Amino acid sequence: MSNKELATFAGGCFWCMVKPFDELPGIHSIVSGYTGGQIENPSYEQIKTGKTGHREAVQITFDPELFPYQKLLDLYWPQIDPTDDEGQFIDRGSQYRTAIFYHTEEQKKLAEKSRKEIEESGRFKKPIVTEILPANEFYEAEEYHQDFYKKNPKAYKEERETSGRDTFINENWK
Repeated sequence: MSNKELATFAGGCFWCMVKPFDELPGIHSIVSGYTGGQIENPSYEQIKTGKTGHREAVQITFDPELFPYQKLLDLYWPQIDPTDDEGQFIDRGSQYRTAIFYHTEEQKKLAEKSRKEIEESGRFKKPIVTEILPANEFYEAEEYHQDFYKKNPKAYKEERETSGRDTFINENWK
């Protein structure tokens, strides 16, 4: 029986946050959903108003012996613009703001250390605004949002291209 831990990351549109982590050794599952808000069992229709306080996020079940949390952090940061406090790329609003939701004190410590390293790297001129917050209730998104990149490859590719995410990643992280 392998170890299992949770990691929760908000990185803008959750459609674009699944594929980078998917199908890696030690990653058991990735669920798209909502976290950090005030209402129970929110729907996508409620989330997209930006008034519930939730963020779109992915919750990853992983084996820390095969895929340590630090590796998840190393994969997370280059998926986002950590200087944007108004959303991510074409997706604007509080529901698209970035955050690392920690499940343990060790995750918190590693997340804070990784954010500090990015701040000190000089890679970005603007301040790093990605929050590090305690994990709270995570609500699974509707089924059509799960594994979106596999179910809707054409729409996923168009979202990546038109959102500006890939351009940002190539210009700032490569």
